[in-house]
Amino acid sequence: MSAPQPPSTPQFLKGIVKQVLSGDSIIIRGQPKGGPPPERQLNFSNVSAPRLARRPAGNVKIEDAKDEPWAWEAREFVRKKLIGKDVWFCVDYKVPGSGREYGVVILGKDTESGENITETIVSEGLASVREGKSDIARLQELEEKAKSAQKGKWGTDNESHVRNIIWQVENPRSLVDKFGRSPVAAVIEHVRDGSTVRAFLLPSFHYITVMMSGIRCPGFKLDSEGKPDPASKEPFSEEARYFTESRLLQRDVEIVLESVNNQNYVGSIIHPNGNIAELLLKDGFARCIDWSMGFVTNGAEPLRTSEKFAKEKKLRIWKDYQASQLSGVHALKGKDKEFVGTVVECINADALSVKKPDGTLQKIFLASIRPPRQEALGDKGAEKGAERPAPVTAEKPKVFRPLYDIPFMYEAREYMRKKLIGKKVNVTVDYIQPASQTFPEKLCCTVKSDGINVGEALVTKGLATVVRYRQDDDQRASDYDSLLAAEAKAQKTGKGLHGKDIPTHHVIDITGDAAKAKQFLPYFQRAGKLPAVVEFVASGSRLRVYVPRETRLITLLLAGINCPRAGRAGTASSGATEAEPFGDEALAFTKELCHQREVEVEVDAIDKAGNFIGWLWIEGKNLSVALVEEGLAQVHFSAEKTPYFRPLQIAEDNAKARREKIWTNWEDTKDEVKPEDDKSERKYEPKSVIVTEVTPELKIFVQFTADGDKLEALMNDLRRELREKPPLSGAYTPKKGELCVARYSADNEWYRAKVEKLLPDQQVAVLFVDYGNREVIKSAKCAVLPSIPCSNLPPFAKEYNLGFVTLPTDEDYAQEAIYALKHDTAEGTFLLNVEYKNVGVEYVSLADDKKKQDVGQTLVREGLLLVENRKERRLQKMVKEFKAAENEAKAKHLNIWEYGDITQDDAREFGMSR
Repeated sequence: MSAPQPPSTPQFLKGIVKQVLSGDSIIIRGQPKGGPPPERQLNFSNVSAPRLARRPAGNVKIEDAKDEPWAWEAREFVRKKLIGKDVWFCVDYKVPGSGREYGVVILGKDTESGENITETIVSEGLASVREGKSDIARLQELEEKAKSAQKGKWGTDNESHVRNIIWQVENPRSLVDKFGRSPVAAVIEHVRDGSTVRAFLLPSFHYITVMMSGIRCPGFKLDSEGKPDPASKEPFSEEARYFTESRLLQRDVEIVLESVNNQNYVGSIIHPNGNIAELLLKDGFARCIDWSMGFVTNGAEPLRTSEKFAKEKKLRIWKDYQASQLSGVHALKGKDKEFVGTVVECINADALSVKKPDGTLQKIFLASIRPPRQEALGDKGAEKGAERPAPVTAEKPKVFRPLYDIPFMYEAREYMRKKLIGKKVNVTVDYIQPASQTFPEKLCCTVKSDGINVGEALVTKGLATVVRYRQDDDQRASDYDSLLAAEAKAQKTGKGLHGKDIPTHHVIDITGDAAKAKQFLPYFQRAGKLPAVVEFVASGSRLRVYVPRETRLITLLLAGINCPRAGRAGTASSGATEAEPFGDEALAFTKELCHQREVEVEVDAIDKAGNFIGWLWIEGKNLSVALVEEGLAQVHFSAEKTPYFRPLQIAEDNAKARREKIWTNWEDTKDEVKPEDDKSERKYEPKSVIVTEVTPELKIFVQFTADGDKLEALMNDLRRELREKPPLSGAYTPKKGELCVARYSADNEWYRAKVEKLLPDQQVAVLFVDYGNREVIKSAKCAVLPSIPCSNLPPFAKEYNLGFVTLPTDEDYAQEAIYALKHDTAEGTFLLNVEYKNVGVEYVSLADDKKKQDVGQTLVREGLLLVENRKERRLQKMVKEFKAAENEAKAKHLNIWEYGDITQDDAREFGMSR
């Protein structure tokens, strides 16, 4: 079939430019007539623009993977002028066989006054004229003018106008880390589906595939030719792709790279009109996905809100959506759905027993949290050759104890126990998991202590994982996205379950084993008081305790008292036992006071059944004495030979006099403790200094301002001597510990230096003794210290430790603290006062000479440093000021306190350990 002849009168049609393929070729969308708008590729008649590089793949030759000079500029010129614009176009002719169309594009309101794009690119020197089937005199005239002006490709510098395209990055993670979640300018080159695009990063020309964080649009698979397979298309996949394509294709955007998925990047695409992901969700073209939601830089809330809007309106992919009724939660009233309670027990790693204000106990589970599981560790346990450690002796049948035998279960339980036992928490019921054949109904909640989400803190430490749900399952934690972000952080840092080190606990259970108890008795008797944790309370005076230092689980009977027995439920082999009078009250008292608390135990003897008899202290209080004092126990005659008989006797006399419970009722009085007067005083003799260096160990080097003239004279004499008698390069051989002169790389000037270490490749590590900074330099840049009068002066930079403060153990926060200290001491003079010494090292306070603000205290207030608890009386006023600054930072959750209190006492909160 022969090609149709061009019409004598041009017939212009109207369309919108979808894509610019090169400087002389575009794709135009016509006017839609129902369904997707028609598209056609139009090449500019009678011109040829430089060819763009093709991605090296398949049959693409290596020379085709590079631009011709000015190809990118030509494409960009046309793209910026036409993309997304309404244009007039006319087809001049069509090539037989290939069907390629050549024609003219006019930009403007009409064809008469509009701009002829072909003429424009020729006049800019971005295309050359070739023989055509129509009059080209006008184009040839414009070309000659461009050549005369040396415009574009007709200039002399063509080599610099070829892109260096990076088609593939060997380590995608390195590129993410390089940009550090900063927006990067980009041009979208291809839209694979509604949520996946390919783009050029500018100006580096990295060619990357980006999957939008937090969302997924309906998609399709590609066939062998790389085209969409119709059989695999999901509903609304084409519409979603068109939605993204019409807004992003070849548009200037910013991309925030947030993570990596195989060789693809995960990130947010920011258009001048907003985040495209939010628009896709709001119009029902996408759904939120959990696996990448934690990466979203601006948080998950805007995305979740947009998806919720589409669900409520039942838009597109949500046309059949039915809101799921959260099991049982809708039936809960306000006080049952949200309440404040006191934690009385941490059950393994995902459950708590909470005492409500009305005194009732409620067992709750952390919503969307999965505790450590043996099978979840996969092959990591096998790599270490770790089988389940035997928690019992060989003589007894092996009993599997999940708390000790499942890796990280004990660490997770301990983490919660230390944080929560006895503390008030805010509980919000998120959903109720219905009962199954093997598990009862579960009340799944978000639990917060001092504003910190307990589940999030647990996941951050890598001591639990987040439950993954179906996309249509709304039964999840209210802060689910925060949990995902915390898990991503733990995975990145390799903490806990996500790391390589797997802890094991070889716990020896000797409860009720008379032989083993007799064997260990002498050791316990010699050890005196031992730290322990109460794991179970059977009655007021019978407890099961775990001794971590010795990894022993024992039964302890309180010595010196006779306590009423609590009631017991019946079992298959024995019936129920009724409680003795006040036995249940004694059990409740001991359980509330001691259960899962850190205590001290002292063993005196054992009974015939292998139970240890001894004493227990909780917060310095003897539990035997406390029970007697409360009228819940009486003194046993065996106490007369113990050192605690006197306090027991006094407690019993008081209980009898009060006539309460098993005795009587009487008000208790407590001795008032008068504070001691601190008569010692702190010496304050400040000296004016300039801080010259801050080390990563929180040490500072200072110069005393009084020595300024001496230092200047030294530098002048030293450099004058070296100018007059320049040293011969390489003539000096550095020796460790020797004082010499060395060139500092920043200004190439000579300074006094001490050789600290000899390194390979003729390099040495030196300390510039008059300034405190260190550097590794070539040995050729060192020379003998000239023999001038000033050269023997002691170093002008003196090293001190910053007092009252310590660095956080977390490396990131430690680096932030060092950076802040360097910034705060970079300029000006400071008042330095020696506060105390430790092993010959002087610790100082440093205050701004003008504002009189203590530098260390300021950093503590900003949540960047921890306070060192000094015991000297003369320093207590300073310690109190620092503690007040630290409490202020804690209250605001600044920096190291972001996830709560990180100190090691029981009052610390959540987020990280010290």
